Amino acid sequence: MPQVMVVARNFMDMVAALPASKLDMLYDSAFICEAVLRSLPPLAKKYALQMLYVLAPVTAAAMEEWVLNEYAAKHRVAIDKLLQLRVFVEVRDRRKEVSYKMNQKFQGNMQKYLVDGGSLPREPIPLSVTGRLPASADLEAYALDQWECFLLQLINSSQVEKGTSFSSSMMKTFQRGLLSSRDVEAPKLTENGFQFLLMETNAQLWYIMREYISSAEERGVDPTELISFLLELSFHKLGAAYSLNTLTDVQRIAIRDLAELGLVKLQQGRKDSWFIPTQLATNLSASLSDSSSSKEGFVVVETNFRMYAYSTSKLHCEILRLFSRVEYQLPNLIVGAITKESIYSAFENGITAEQIISFLKQNAHPRVADKIPTVPENVTDQIRLWETDRNRVEMIPSHLYEDFPSKEWFDQCCDHARDHGYLLWEDPRRMRLIVRGEFHPEMREFLRRQR
Repeated sequence: MPQVMVVARNFMDMVAALPASKLDMLYDSAFICEAVLRSLPPLAKKYALQMLYVLAPVTAAAMEEWVLNEYAAKHRVAIDKLLQLRVFVEVRDRRKEVSYKMNQKFQGNMQKYLVDGGSLPREPIPLSVTGRLPASADLEAYALDQWECFLLQLINSSQVEKGTSFSSSMMKTFQRGLLSSRDVEAPKLTENGFQFLLMETNAQLWYIMREYISSAEERGVDPTELISFLLELSFHKLGAAYSLNTLTDVQRIAIRDLAELGLVKLQQGRKDSWFIPTQLATNLSASLSDSSSSKEGFVVVETNFRMYAYSTSKLHCEILRLFSRVEYQLPNLIVGAITKESIYSAFENGITAEQIISFLKQNAHPRVADKIPTVPENVTDQIRLWETDRNRVEMIPSHLYEDFPSKEWFDQCCDHARDHGYLLWEDPRRMRLIVRGEFHPEMREFLRRQR
């Protein structure tokens, strides 16, 4: 049966999806421009800096000479990324020759930023007003507790509506794909919801932020304003206090929603109220790979399919129940086993073999994390075999591309599809490739630009 995969896009994917007019509005802020520059691939970042003080358009042919022939595919990916984010704007002359020019707002703001430096939209409140603020370790523990509380309520989804502290806007966010609710029945986790629980923390954060922004218009909020504020928030100093009086009404509502997830901590003084960004908030403008968590693992899997999790967390125990049989729990140890029945139950909920294996590897105990393999091969092979037995045929909507005029054009299309996760199959000898059906418009646009 076809698998629905949860994709955790980062902020720049959401920014690139905005209409051109709203994207240009975002570039009124120097912080947005810096966040976009940070997110670019190395080659695209180099092109942006190289064009920063160039006012005239540069032809596409001239830019192709900036790299060696063997890096033509990376050059194409870099240009595509710059065009998607409107850092570069495509222009054509009378002879219809393609040239690239830097977005004027982006260019002007980055020039000022490099010369004058940036200043935050709001200054921290001095310690003489706030008094003692939480230490870094306490702030990290608070963020972790809040996030675990959210995940536990998601797992116990039938009780989410009862006694929950989440606002209506956050509940709507959870119900966009993670929870299914009917009039009579209590909310239940969807396939996406089960997959979400096995994702790494920062990937989970991206998914929630994406859905929160996507549902903004339903709440009467401009998504552009929300993206701008969240990116600005990532430039605030970790552990510093910022007054709530400096925020707009939309930003105040967003801050209270983010506090429920542990991105900020709210505190009340005698005369003023303030918020303190945590590590989750300051990671918002980073890429998924840059912000990947370095937390210590806790799981040991043995060749006899026994599993030992050295943890005191109730959340860890509930997540392990998704794909294993938990036999007993001590104050600091969870003992269980990976069985055919428990794995099949996970498959029924939409969890894939690769997601289970990835979770076990990412959360491996330090004693086994450096071993090769981290998880015994007989265990990983058996989990994959159980999935193969269950899913002998998989149907994926797709598009076939053939009759390419040249090998170079075919290679460029394959590289583009592979780099963006579209590619399903390729035949270099006959110059044919198949991509996922939902990405056909993107491939068609790429092919159009290649002509």
